[in-house]
Amino acid sequence: MLQTRFTKLVGVEHPIVQGGMQWVGRAELVAAVANAGALGFITALTQPTPEDLTKEIARCRDLTDKPFGVNLTILPAIKPPPYAEYRAAIIEAGIKVVETAGNKPQEHVDEFRKHGVKVVHKCTSVRHALSAERMGVDAISIDGFECAGHPGEDDTPGLILIPAAANKVKIPMIASGGFADARGLVAALALGAEGINMGTRFMATKESPIHQLIKEKIVANDERETELIFRTMRNTSRVARNEISTKVVAMEKEGAKFEDIRELVAGARGKMVYATGNSDEGIWSAGQVQGLIQDIPSCGELISRIVREAEAIIRSRLEGMIVQPSAQAAE
Repeated sequence: MLQTRFTKLVGVEHPIVQGGMQWVGRAELVAAVANAGALGFITALTQPTPEDLTKEIARCRDLTDKPFGVNLTILPAIKPPPYAEYRAAIIEAGIKVVETAGNKPQEHVDEFRKHGVKVVHKCTSVRHALSAERMGVDAISIDGFECAGHPGEDDTPGLILIPAAANKVKIPMIASGGFADARGLVAALALGAEGINMGTRFMATKESPIHQLIKEKIVANDERETELIFRTMRNTSRVARNEISTKVVAMEKEGAKFEDIRELVAGARGKMVYATGNSDEGIWSAGQVQGLIQDIPSCGELISRIVREAEAIIRSRLEGMIVQPSAQAAE
């Protein structure tokens, strides 16, 4: 068993997190992750109303008696969701750990902490991680450029970002973006993180509530099958490469504004991808880590395999590389 500051903080067995994913972070996936000894997050805004979130939390509790959390992402919107009501639903349900992401969540952090809720804040740069630490969050999830969704605008890959953050951040830190297997977990621990966050990898599991054809598409895709949309609007998002994302990138290069592509990138179309299995129906998030995903296991199989292989890498491969000077001389 691999124990870190993060596993102790949130009370789970393994230093593996299934972070928030719009339309994907539902009770059946989160409970499967929890039952396997890792930490799963229900995605609050996947639920249409705070009342629906309350029901989803109850549904998850019917499926597991292990710890799980809720993700609350705060992003700019023409008509913002009722964040305070979602926050209240999370607190009233007795959730003990929350993943926040997006714009400065100070009021949410203060309110969660007041009710004894641990806050893990997701960010994409060292400066934002330090800002969140000053804000009083309990842990950081640091997202490298490889990640699905919003990688920020600095384009710093995990191999630099994780140790750069570890040099300065004092609270526990989870590495996110580009993780799918035991090698990634061991690398993250070596770079100074206390565990890993996986999104795309958990999409391709048996319990993931998306269409089987999309899971198979993730397995078939290699590491080049993503596009960066909204670059020209400084709101970069890494999504799966398909007819629509390729068209959006081309339109942006020709000077298109958000109004010109709004119809193509509508969330309702992206939701339909997961429902119908048609990968060209809309925009959907996927990371470069697709190139490391070769199968569709259960969450239990995936997590136990990662932990077992990570222990083997540490015990056999890495320890085996250490040669005592006297032994070397004898050879």
